[in-house]
Amino acid sequence: MSKNVWIVLQQRDGELHRMSREAIAAGQKLAADLGGTASAVVLGSGLDGMKEELGGFDLQAVHVADHESLADYTPGAFVGALKPAIAEAAPDFVIFPHTYQTVDFAPRLAAEVDAAIMPEIIDFSVEDGRVIYQRPIMGGKLVARCQVNGEGCVFVSVQSGAFSGDDAVAGSAEVGALGADLSAVAADREIVGVEAVGGDQVDLSKADIVVAVGRGIGGEDKMEPILELAKKLGAEVGASRPVIDNGWLPRDRQIGSSGQTVAPKLYFAIGISGAIQHLVGMKGAGCVVSINKDASAPIFALSDYAVVGDLHEVVPALTAALNDAGV
Repeated sequence: MSKNVWIVLQQRDGELHRMSREAIAAGQKLAADLGGTASAVVLGSGLDGMKEELGGFDLQAVHVADHESLADYTPGAFVGALKPAIAEAAPDFVIFPHTYQTVDFAPRLAAEVDAAIMPEIIDFSVEDGRVIYQRPIMGGKLVARCQVNGEGCVFVSVQSGAFSGDDAVAGSAEVGALGADLSAVAADREIVGVEAVGGDQVDLSKADIVVAVGRGIGGEDKMEPILELAKKLGAEVGASRPVIDNGWLPRDRQIGSSGQTVAPKLYFAIGISGAIQHLVGMKGAGCVVSINKDASAPIFALSDYAVVGDLHEVVPALTAALNDAGV
C-alpha cells in the first residue's frame, strides 16, 4: 500500500518555522506506516541559503518554489504555486503545520484540487489499510477518531506539539526546483509591512523552557520566586487563565485553549491544577515538572516529575539547589 506523502513547510526570511520540523516528523511517520515515500515543499524567494538545512532530512526530495511573488505570504500566490504541482504529482497525502497561515490558504487549496481536509490532528494510526486520525473536539475535552471516506488526496494539518520536531529523521534529500510553472504566480494582496503581533509581547511557542504558574501562587505579590527561578533557568514565564484574569501577569503569557500553544523541551507547572483548557496548550512539552500541594491534581497525570508540596517552599528550594549546582 505504497503512498506518496508531501509535507508543505513554512518559513520566514529563510528560517524554518518550528512547526515545520514537527510536520516533517509526522509526514515521515505516515509514509513509513504506509510503506511509502515522503517529500517536502517550501515556498518563498531567495531560498538558496536554506538548501543545506532542507537537504538534511530523510526525505525522497525537497521541492523549492522560489519566486519573487512568494517573497511574502499571500494566499493567492501560495495556492497558485501549489495547485499545478499537486495536480501533476498527485500525492496521496499533503501534511501541513497547523498555523494561522495554513488555516488561511489550505482550505482554499483543497477545494481547488478537490482534496479532502482533516484539520488539527494530534495523532494517527493505520488500521486495516485505513488511516485513522485523532483530533481534539469540544475545546480539547474529548479526542475524536476520524477517517476520510472515499478516495483521493487528503490534506492533513498537524497541531502544534503533537509531534516532536526532534523526531524528524535526519538524512540526505535531493533539493531541487518545484516542478511547476511559476511564471503566472502573482500575489493577490498588497503587503504594506510586516509587524510582530502585539509588538513587544512574548511568543512562548519559541521558548525551550517555560515556567508556568497557576492560581496556586496566591497573588501578584508572590510572583518574585517564580521570576527568579525562570531567570535562573533562562526560561520564559507563562500562566494559566486564572492568573491572567486576576491581572497577575499580562495576557500574552496565557497558555491554553484561549491562549498560546507551547511545546518546550522543559515545562514547569507550578500551582497549576491541570484544567483541560490549560492541558490543551502544553501537552506537547517534552518534559513536564509539576509542583502542587494537591496529590490528586490532574496535572500530575501528564507530568514526568511530580512534586507534592507547598510551591512557596519548593520553588525557593529548587532555585537554591540550582545555585549550589553552579547553574
